[in-house]
Amino acid sequence: MLHLETNKMFDADKWNEIYSSLAKNKLRTALTAFGVFWGIFMLIIMLGAGNGLQNGVTENFSGVATNSVFIWTQRTTIPYSGLPKGRSFYMKNEDIEVLKNDVKELDVLSPRNQLRGYRGGNNVSYLNQSGNFQVMGDYPQIMKISPMEITEGRFLNHLDLEEKRKVVVIGTYVKDVLFKNENPINKNVKVNGVFFKVIGVFKSKKGGNQGERDSQTLFIPFTTFQKAFNYGNVVGWIAATAKPNYSASQVEQRIVSILKRRHTVAPKDERAFGSWNAEEEYNQINGLFSGISMLIWVVGIGTLSAGIIGVSNIMLIIVKERTKEIGVRRAIGATPLSIVGQIMTEAIVLTSIAGYLGLTFGVLVTEAISNAMGPMQGDSMFTNPTIDLKVALTALSILVIAGALAGLIPARKAVKIKPIEALRTE
Repeated sequence: MLHLETNKMFDADKWNEIYSSLAKNKLRTALTAFGVFWGIFMLIIMLGAGNGLQNGVTENFSGVATNSVFIWTQRTTIPYSGLPKGRSFYMKNEDIEVLKNDVKELDVLSPRNQLRGYRGGNNVSYLNQSGNFQVMGDYPQIMKISPMEITEGRFLNHLDLEEKRKVVVIGTYVKDVLFKNENPINKNVKVNGVFFKVIGVFKSKKGGNQGERDSQTLFIPFTTFQKAFNYGNVVGWIAATAKPNYSASQVEQRIVSILKRRHTVAPKDERAFGSWNAEEEYNQINGLFSGISMLIWVVGIGTLSAGIIGVSNIMLIIVKERTKEIGVRRAIGATPLSIVGQIMTEAIVLTSIAGYLGLTFGVLVTEAISNAMGPMQGDSMFTNPTIDLKVALTALSILVIAGALAGLIPARKAVKIKPIEALRTE
């Protein structure tokens, strides 16, 4: 039985009939096929463009824990407990210990200081070479929040903190400027007049301009930083991550609540603390691109539907033109199932060939664009506009199913043709 069905599937006469039917009016068939081709081609191009945009935006999150939050102090905006608004205040070392003990949702907490503030440049020199770089005071835990690759030497450790060692880890760009081809390990660099021994070189794992900025950074033990640059026990800002099953927003709320109480800040003062919540932004971007992806599918399938409707219409015309032929076949014993199968096969063949060509050209175009763009430098908003193979196969599967549906209506109409009436048709 299976052998018989296989023979029917690969019956040369059947496929010759399909070819003759579609080739009878080449222009009409070509225009109909083009509608399907264009529909799936545009769907693939839009999906590739959407992926390119998403890749470009989410690359900015590479090298940063997506469950992290960064918090700093600002001026108060509400008077509270006899203290005026507009008051400046700073976090202290004592706050860090309290937060570690009281915030159960907290996984990693790393206090930070930055010499001369956010993006502030500092003179760093080695012998006759000098540059303007970012200088950070950090704990070893910062590696868990903003991972980096150590290319030479090592990163900061807890002994460096406890003994307040004058050591520093430098970025790859700092090494290139100050040391050229010289090995920087155990060499002394001068930071705003203070000497530090280089113990390591790191490479940022972040993408775009953020990665370039990080490579221009020097990391000094947090305790050494406070002592060397007269920061006392001031903490400029903190970086934190949440434990599994907790959100960064929960950690942020708990930390801010405790710090407000410790620094006599009004509970309703929303501007006394600034923050950047990586998890919130990451989730918002994922939600945005989920919506964009859905819109692309709706528009793409709508465009594809126009082509499918064209296939259905052309099959209706073909059925009308072959009314007498169908009547003869019915008169000599052709079953309704064979008539339906013939018409639907023609529709599926037409849509599958046109769809496959559209899919192929779409993939080739996105790959060509991706190759032409090459590795993007800086903060690119568009990167690697390619599509997943599963998505492409899903689109093709939808097309084949749509082709079958496109042939169903004409096929049902063909089955309803009565042999006697068909034979009378001129």
